[in-house]
Amino acid sequence: MPGIRVNRLTTENFRGDIFGGATAAVIALPLALAFGVASGAGPIAGLYGAICVGMFAALFGGTNSQISGPTGPMTIVAATVFTQFAGNPAMAFTVVMMSGVFQIMFGYLRIGRYINLMPYPVISGFMTGIGCILIILQLEPLIGHASPSNVVNALTVLPSDIGTPNWHAAGLGILSLVVCVAVPKRVTRIFPAPLLAIISCTVIALFLTNVPLLGPVPAGLPVIQIPQFDYAQLSYMLVSAVVLAALGSIDSLLTSLVADNMSRTFHDSDKELVGQGVGNLVAGLAGGIPGAGATVRTLANLKAGGRTPVSGVFHALVLLLIALGLGPVVTLIPHAALAGILLKVGIDVIDWRFIKRWHRAPRTDLILMLVVLVLTVFVDVITAVGVGVVMASLVFVKEMADVQVQSIRTIMDDAGADLLAPDETDAFRQCNGRAAILHLSGAMSFGAANEMMRRIVSVKDVDVLIIDLADVPSVDGSAALTLEEIIQRAVDSDQEVFVVGMQFSVVRVLSRLGALDGVRDATRFSTRIEAIQAAIQSLSDR
Repeated sequence: MPGIRVNRLTTENFRGDIFGGATAAVIALPLALAFGVASGAGPIAGLYGAICVGMFAALFGGTNSQISGPTGPMTIVAATVFTQFAGNPAMAFTVVMMSGVFQIMFGYLRIGRYINLMPYPVISGFMTGIGCILIILQLEPLIGHASPSNVVNALTVLPSDIGTPNWHAAGLGILSLVVCVAVPKRVTRIFPAPLLAIISCTVIALFLTNVPLLGPVPAGLPVIQIPQFDYAQLSYMLVSAVVLAALGSIDSLLTSLVADNMSRTFHDSDKELVGQGVGNLVAGLAGGIPGAGATVRTLANLKAGGRTPVSGVFHALVLLLIALGLGPVVTLIPHAALAGILLKVGIDVIDWRFIKRWHRAPRTDLILMLVVLVLTVFVDVITAVGVGVVMASLVFVKEMADVQVQSIRTIMDDAGADLLAPDETDAFRQCNGRAAILHLSGAMSFGAANEMMRRIVSVKDVDVLIIDLADVPSVDGSAALTLEEIIQRAVDSDQEVFVVGMQFSVVRVLSRLGALDGVRDATRFSTRIEAIQAAIQSLSDR
């Protein structure tokens, strides 16, 4: 079981973790404040959410380099909750606490492992889509204009705004981007480029006018929220909490996969869900909005050198210090400087490894990647991943069905006897074409069920049907019911049915479905030669 265990905090990568956490905190601050406003709970709720989820997900989670906090998808759902309980915010925060409890349950039920089955084209499309979103959304603040609310809005206003840039802000944004791109690696090992960009741009901005800055930051300690329940609305609270928990789990584990891909590490999915659950539970108690693993902040942390949970803890501590009174220092940071940093992060997030190989990639992988990319950019991440997984699953099922169909053989004479041993071939000839063998091999699923039925329908003028299941290790429900129907049709056609080598796992599925009654009309044999000899005897008696 994953358990609720505090991660070991080490100083093995202390400098990189400090730089990574500080960089992530500076990037997280404006996002947390903006998400707090968007949720309807207020900017301070966004800051408390970033602190609590960021701190406790790092302490208890299963992804070493992950930075957690309020995210776009979580904020959208949270906004509906806070709107529903606008007159009683305590109930909205109770829903946030409940979502944390559900996430802890998901971790204990080991649901997280299934996210690891995500196909690479889906991850590639998701990463590239996030990169494109970052780039598109940062172009406006880079030239001194207000940040757009979404990609469509950004693309709509960008053509006109390019003609009226704020040259001071644009210069700082370009300088920030150049610093992030051009600073030599030997320098970034000592002092990360994003922090160098922020400091240099902030100092220069002191001597410029009309440059948009982060502005005032809320301060103060949170007021503990006592859980409140309204039994008349309990069903809505439960549904909202489950939706938040499921969305936060998917969002976090997708970010964990991206972090693994960049850091060459492996996360613990179930432990990560427990950590995220603890974080959201505490966030609700502190009056904060819910959060999840944040892809942009995690990647910024990794790029600045963060590798262990220390970076996530330090990121939360920096935000806590800001909430307790260091806000005036942060207010001087230009928006354009952050835009330059995020542009570089966006460029790095794009999966260039796959893009460079697009012309050699299988067509289905390329289509899948492009679909997820477009949906990520223009719809939302959850829809994109959901559609991508469904498409990938259908492609996989089709490919497996083709393999299973190829393994289905109908033997009626010497032409198909290459599967038989010499003694079996000699014995089968004595049936004189009055017997047929339906040979199946490999796991049989619903994808091959129709082909099984089609093959058997073509076998009409025989008196004995031998169904060879010796090489079938498992069947699913559809294949099991098809097998029962095949036997029943043969019996109704006055054919004698022999079943060979039905393994225990196959019998178990048939038994659970109540399909063994039909199979009992057939005679079972351990080996194929025994079934063929029984067929010879049966035919001679007719």
